[in-house]
Amino acid sequence: MNPATDAAPLGIALDHLVVACRTLAAGRAWCEATFGVAPEPGGRHPLMATHNALLGVASARFPRAYLELIAIDPDAPAPGRARWFDLDVAALQEALVEPRLVHWVARCADIDRAAAALRGAGFDPGRIVDAERMTSRGLLRWRISVRDDGGRPAGGALPLLIEWGDVHPADALPARGVVIESLRVGGIDSALAAQLGVEAMVVGAGPALSAVLAGPRGRVSLAAPTLAAP
Repeated sequence: MNPATDAAPLGIALDHLVVACRTLAAGRAWCEATFGVAPEPGGRHPLMATHNALLGVASARFPRAYLELIAIDPDAPAPGRARWFDLDVAALQEALVEPRLVHWVARCADIDRAAAALRGAGFDPGRIVDAERMTSRGLLRWRISVRDDGGRPAGGALPLLIEWGDVHPADALPARGVVIESLRVGGIDSALAAQLGVEAMVVGAGPALSAVLAGPRGRVSLAAPTLAAP
């Protein structure tokens, strides 16, 4: 990725890493134990009945990037649809003995164009829906691509696409000394990986998604779990 343009050839850039948790309290505890810093309060997603906490991990290579700790919100009414990031999949919940990296989200200036490009490459990014959550600084709004089954395209190797409104959450996140150094994907064509602005692994050589971050407690490697086919 060219940090000067903050965009891959498809016009997208890493927005955030998604770490799924059985509970948000478990996610906060994991974040402090793993990185030595506490995440910032996030908010609730009425559309999906989830809630989150955030940690800024921006680096020169991945500006404005952050880490999202996300869990099913036990106090929210059922969403009436599958939640994003495979959170309703029993096998994923079973894998969350501790919080795990499960997906990544890529921001783009034109989500319709980016989604069309992924479809042209033979992948289904899902439908583009409107979402929002309330924060202490006001309402955040965005458009995001989500499959009807809540599934992660290519097991998490292909990102969900997001197009933010006037406000980006990273602008309110303080620097905590944690930065993302690399992002790798597996199981997709290397040319497409290059367009996504990430490093590609040889198929079968690793997980669908992995990342390396550095912080007060040193370098931390995260990898998405491999789930057995249902």
